[in-house]
Amino acid sequence: MVVNCAVYSKETGRKLNDITIEAISDVLPRTDCFVWVGLHEPDEALLEKLQEEFGLHDLAIEDAHLAHQRPKIEVYGDSLFIVIHTAQVVEGKIRFGETHIFIGPRYFVTVRHGASLSYAPARKSCEQTPELLVLGPSYVLYAVLDFIVDNFLPIVNTFQEELTALEKDIFHDTFRRETLERLYRLKRELVTLRLAVSPLQDILNQLTRFFPNLICDEVRVYLRDVFDHAARISDATNAMGELLSSAMTVNMSMVTVSQNEVVKRLAGWAALLAAPTLIASWYGMNFHNMPELENGYHYMIGATVLICTSLFIWLKRSKWL
Repeated sequence: MVVNCAVYSKETGRKLNDITIEAISDVLPRTDCFVWVGLHEPDEALLEKLQEEFGLHDLAIEDAHLAHQRPKIEVYGDSLFIVIHTAQVVEGKIRFGETHIFIGPRYFVTVRHGASLSYAPARKSCEQTPELLVLGPSYVLYAVLDFIVDNFLPIVNTFQEELTALEKDIFHDTFRRETLERLYRLKRELVTLRLAVSPLQDILNQLTRFFPNLICDEVRVYLRDVFDHAARISDATNAMGELLSSAMTVNMSMVTVSQNEVVKRLAGWAALLAAPTLIASWYGMNFHNMPELENGYHYMIGATVLICTSLFIWLKRSKWL
């Protein structure tokens, strides 16, 4: 459950050493360093120990334990509690998770739930740029948020590729139920993705404008860059949402048009059958003195063939056959 727990210097921006959760309270009073803790689906006992070490608020710990929270940012004294939704492609399917962030003047804590990639690449990136890591927990916050937002980009590309692949099936001549099911599944996942990305813009907007005691002015420039990336992803998801809605409408329209074509052809053949049926029913009556009894049968056949041929040519030109 404890992925990483380390101390970093605020003077050199370099990692000092790894520590245990129990040793956090011994390091935290120092002003020349900060603690970075990474947890993955911790149990209640570990969260209570974390609360004891950092002095975290009860409501924030409760949210971090229960998970399934909406994206938000809350202020508790001199610390922030941030909830971010994450996404990950698992076995070809998109899974969603959460990351809960606690940030204070001398600590940074991430609690991951559900589908979420490890933040080891973000940690490695920070350790490779000690000149920026001296900015403290606020720069770590930028690195983690940037990593989360960048992970949305491959998922958006996956949506675009699947939508492109579906375009051929949308305009197929025959109705395919699985095409409509795939469109609905894609739209449902896209809605969930939009619910994860859209609130992220508001959170980043607040981080770039407020909380001067926690967010360094030097870091706000980087956070604005993350905000731009999130806005671009949000615009892409909104555009794809409209395309998916249009695709579902077009698919149903194509099905309706196809059914109308079938009905037209059936109506055309019904018209062709109606002419000989009418003539045969007229001359098929059992009269003793039927007009044109000797040659009328031949005239009736000829008239039937002429009428049916004329109807066939007319319906063919009208594209009813």
